[in-house]
Amino acid sequence: MARALEGYTVVDFSHVVAGPLATHFLALNGARVIKVETPTGDLLRNYAPNRDDWGMAPAFRGINIGKESVALDLKSEDGVAAARKLVAGADIVVENFRPGVMERLGLGYEAVKALNPGVIYCSVSGFGQTGDMRDVAAIDQIVQSLSGLMRLSGNEGDPAMRIGFPIVDTYAGLLAAFAIQTAVIQKERGLVESQNVDVAMLDATLVMLSSVVNPLLMAGQGHKRTGNRGFSRAPTADTFACQSGEITVGAVEDHHVEKMLSVLGVSQLLEDPRFATRIDRLAHADAMRAELAKAFETRDATVWERLFREAGLSAARVMEVSETIRMPHLSERNLFLDIEGDRVLNAGFRMASGGPGTDRGAPHLGQNNETITGTGG
Repeated sequence: MARALEGYTVVDFSHVVAGPLATHFLALNGARVIKVETPTGDLLRNYAPNRDDWGMAPAFRGINIGKESVALDLKSEDGVAAARKLVAGADIVVENFRPGVMERLGLGYEAVKALNPGVIYCSVSGFGQTGDMRDVAAIDQIVQSLSGLMRLSGNEGDPAMRIGFPIVDTYAGLLAAFAIQTAVIQKERGLVESQNVDVAMLDATLVMLSSVVNPLLMAGQGHKRTGNRGFSRAPTADTFACQSGEITVGAVEDHHVEKMLSVLGVSQLLEDPRFATRIDRLAHADAMRAELAKAFETRDATVWERLFREAGLSAARVMEVSETIRMPHLSERNLFLDIEGDRVLNAGFRMASGGPGTDRGAPHLGQNNETITGTGG
């Protein structure tokens, strides 16, 4: 069965992570994605510690599978002319330059719409196409800092700490892909002729933080840093050091807490008035956690994980990503694609038919110049 976006052509002027990740999902859903790069290529091509990987770094290959590449000098008349021909025949155009750059090149939304009245045009930027900060430069960690994201993890009084991967770029890319596909549905239903989609990394981050931002907006409830304690702030939903390794458990409801304490062999804690109810446990969370910590230290994390799961409780030992990707469970989830000697991630969701995927690897720089633009790569 055909995938959702087969027959759609995307001209992609984006680079590094946020924009390319958006078009990555479009490609996995069947769209033809023509990646327009500078003559020196997307910076992400060289994001690797080993120089032998430069040009086709794993970080680049992983989110550019299934795409085609043309190298164009957009500072030249010939390069812009070739780009205009591409966008004239596109269903979707994506870019993530600073606001105003595409307009100066004659490739902004209004100029492209004049060439292609039905175009869906998506711009991804740090702060959006409007507002006082539209011209401010931004990368992932800058938005992590500005959004408050770096003050959410850890414990009260800890220094700020960035999330250990480009989470802002990643979520902005996902949101852009969702917005683009929303525009596709609008157009197919005849609701719009064309659409201009504006995705800002700061906006996307605050949406991602809805569980923090909404209570603040609605009730003035500020976020409190609680280390590894869960969103519920219950001391029975936390990460604990074990005799060997660490484990995270998630017991919030009373009947789950009763089971948890039974497995740990400390059911008597419920007889303590400080810990008798959920409200009591929240009021004395640190004391409760200290009692639990002593129990967890008596066995290895792998043992506790097995015992908790046998009791029907939510628990997982803390693992390295390198361990996680080897889990047998994942082999049945269609999570990975094996392409041209690489194992890469698929879209992360399954469908009964017409699901995401591709059988082509990432393109070399300018690999498709001759076939697409009639020029050498």
